[in-house]
Amino acid sequence: MIDIKLIRENPELVKENIKKKFQNHKLKMVDEVLEFDRQIKELKTSAEQLRHRRNVISEEINKLKKEKKDIKALLEEAKGIPEKINHLEDIQESIEEKLKSNMMQIPNIIHGSVPLGKDSTENVEIERLGHYKIQDFEVKNHAELAESLDIADFESSAKTSGTGFFYMKGDLALLNQSMIRYGIDFMAGKGYTLVEPPLMIKKEICDGVVDFEFFKNMAYKIDGEDLYLIATSEHPLIGMFINKTVKEEDLPIKLVGFSQCFRKEIGSHGIDEKGFFRTHQFNKVEMAVICKPEDSYKYYDEMIDNVKGIFTGLELPIRVLEICSGDLADLKSKSADLEAWSPRKKEYFEVASCSNLTDAQARRLNIKYQTKSGEKFLCHTLNNTAIATSRAIVAILENHQNADGSINIPKALQHYMNGKKRIEKK
Repeated sequence: MIDIKLIRENPELVKENIKKKFQNHKLKMVDEVLEFDRQIKELKTSAEQLRHRRNVISEEINKLKKEKKDIKALLEEAKGIPEKINHLEDIQESIEEKLKSNMMQIPNIIHGSVPLGKDSTENVEIERLGHYKIQDFEVKNHAELAESLDIADFESSAKTSGTGFFYMKGDLALLNQSMIRYGIDFMAGKGYTLVEPPLMIKKEICDGVVDFEFFKNMAYKIDGEDLYLIATSEHPLIGMFINKTVKEEDLPIKLVGFSQCFRKEIGSHGIDEKGFFRTHQFNKVEMAVICKPEDSYKYYDEMIDNVKGIFTGLELPIRVLEICSGDLADLKSKSADLEAWSPRKKEYFEVASCSNLTDAQARRLNIKYQTKSGEKFLCHTLNNTAIATSRAIVAILENHQNADGSINIPKALQHYMNGKKRIEKK
């Protein structure tokens, strides 16, 4: 959410930003915010005038009482003032809700380096790392390969839970755990503090960390409770600082969270496909940073370097994809995806996403820092995937499979797997 002062002082800049995101249907929201803002000011002024009048009447009544004069008319007027004030406040509350709704939908100001584009087809590749392996055999689908090795069971999970779930078994379950430990150890080595967060958060936190469309399409609600299953540990990690003011000298705050994640994935293609690519439940190691505004792009670059290091350490060919303006989620100022190569499909697919949300989340959640002189400012927040193990499993099973159906374990993971170098059929 952007600062309403920016809309008051430079509405055309905000509209131009909306146009860059190809969301022209939201242009009217800027004018509506200005009108709502004007109405709220008028209502506050009217209510304040009534309160002032009530005080004047009280003084006049005391004066007339001393003079033993008639006070009925003033009492009658005073009696009606609270009702009038309440009426104005009810109208003000209603308008404030409309204003807040618009403010929550107006996108964050995008960074000047973000490429202009309407959708994901216009995202821009900025770097490639690693080399494709030459495989002189037909690469098996990761789900088919896992089933042939008896290390995954999708049929049983479909019976117990429906599509979008899985059972991992034996060496695959161990590989999954090894990637979690690998991701955590890598991030701890970079100075990030490990946090294991709650798996459920309140709607107030959901509203503070994600835009409405993500919330509507992703979050599972706990029936009868003000609680939602988390879609990523970023949400409770950032939510941990709601209404907090941290000391300037304590910044940056660098966190690495591990959790299971849960997503409805409404409208997503591939949820009915068997496998690990898109699921309702998965494990993820996530990095998050809270920092001063002037430092946020330094840490944005650092976080991208972190995830590049993690995936090159898994011996996977990857690329970094700059997200264009039209594909950028509304809370984000700048974002990039890390994608791994699929030798089966001969294309890249997303395995991580890094985002700088500048002060958008901090404004919604009231996260500030205080300088030594006592001044308070909004923090900037950033997040990035360290490793989502289900997507990483797809990449490893495709890129590291052999003609005989076995899978080579990346060297970085072997000591987490008790020295095992290969997964093969028993």
